[in-house]
Amino acid sequence: MNRALNVVRMQLVNRQTYVWMPLIILGGSFVLSLLVYAMIPTDAPKYGGGAQAPLWYLLAVGIQALTLTFPFSQAMSVTRRDFYVGTLLTAVLAAVVLAAIFVVGGFVELATGGWGMNGWFFYFPWIWAAGPLGAAFFYSVMAVLLFIVGFWSATIYKRFGGTVLTIVLVGLGLALVGLVALVGWTDSWVAVATWLGTAGAMGLAWAGAAGAVVLAGIAFLTLRRTVP
Repeated sequence: MNRALNVVRMQLVNRQTYVWMPLIILGGSFVLSLLVYAMIPTDAPKYGGGAQAPLWYLLAVGIQALTLTFPFSQAMSVTRRDFYVGTLLTAVLAAVVLAAIFVVGGFVELATGGWGMNGWFFYFPWIWAAGPLGAAFFYSVMAVLLFIVGFWSATIYKRFGGTVLTIVLVGLGLALVGLVALVGWTDSWVAVATWLGTAGAMGLAWAGAAGAVVLAGIAFLTLRRTVP
């Protein structure tokens, strides 16, 4: 565990990637969203997707965590297992901090009535249906999932090259399109919508957690044979 914590420290040496860039993206998206809300001449609730910006950035961070740091770690005689565990711990730490910011921002929005203009950036009723802890869990899981997606794709690139990664991504795209087509052919959109409504944000969070565990396991198996 001490060696894994050393990897966390190594990853956090580049604070621009894990600290300043996410905060800049979050702050910029927040300001732009409020400006847009202020220009909408209505008293109805205003919601936007700007809060997703730092979450998607973590996908890029997951890629950089392997492509930029892994070769250096191997030169420092860090085992692949320690690098893997330490990198995931770094991702979890970043996700928890980001989720805490979202929850605090949600409380501020509730106290101010959406910044005095019914504009909501952090607070979404369907995510907060399970309370602030549920919202924190949802945001943490989504952040870690996107990080692992980036990390997993980087392991494939480093192990097999860009051609194989492209084939895998195209295959996943085709599988997704096929799934959508299957739902349409079987006329199951009502059932899917019902399931999503019943599962809610917590159901999606647990599904995301399961997906993150599967991808993390595949990424570790690939990393064991990855050349720096």
